[in-house]
Amino acid sequence: MISVAIDGPAGAGKSTVARAAAKELGYIYVDTGALYRAVGLYMLQHGISVSDEDAVVKELSTLQVSLEFRGGEQHVLLCGEDVSAQIRTPEVSMAASAVSAMQPVRSFLFDLQKNMAKTNNVIMDGRDIGTVVLPEAQVKIFLTASDEERAGRRYRELLEKGQNASFEEVLNDLRARDYADSHRAAAPLKPAEDSVLVDTTGLSLENSVQKVLQVVRQKLG
Repeated sequence: MISVAIDGPAGAGKSTVARAAAKELGYIYVDTGALYRAVGLYMLQHGISVSDEDAVVKELSTLQVSLEFRGGEQHVLLCGEDVSAQIRTPEVSMAASAVSAMQPVRSFLFDLQKNMAKTNNVIMDGRDIGTVVLPEAQVKIFLTASDEERAGRRYRELLEKGQNASFEEVLNDLRARDYADSHRAAAPLKPAEDSVLVDTTGLSLENSVQKVLQVVRQKLG
């Protein structure tokens, strides 16, 4: 099985680029960030403070998170309910960042991610895929872009979904998440030593996808 690991900060376009690249290659796309978002959503729904690790960990035994693929699209199921749309709000993003810093949460989701790569050719994106989840991946990419470009993408995405947000708020949230993700004790965000840096600042989606596909094809020969 072939594994492509794509890591990078929030708003770098990992999900969009990885999904398109996976479709081009005929691989399964796995958005691991969606799993942490589902855990964060569960805590918000049940009034559990995401700053209280003991309380969060206590809830893990009662929640079920899984991924389904329908027509090549990933759907996130939380206790049997499709929450693919609900997990994309700024509030859930920050909750996801908080719970993803907890080692018990990472351990809880680790096997689910690992098993997908054992049974499928995958493009898996997240924060620690190349460093922790799939260190043996044949291709590792660190996808990034400038803060302003990433915030602009996220801002337009929220507006398209009819959600109220200001650009400044989105930029501040993104920088706060960057800091939290790169400074956490458990699997901090950082490029794998053997990863290829792909900067998509100023690139169209199509050009970003082609840049990633070029790296994958070069690495796989």
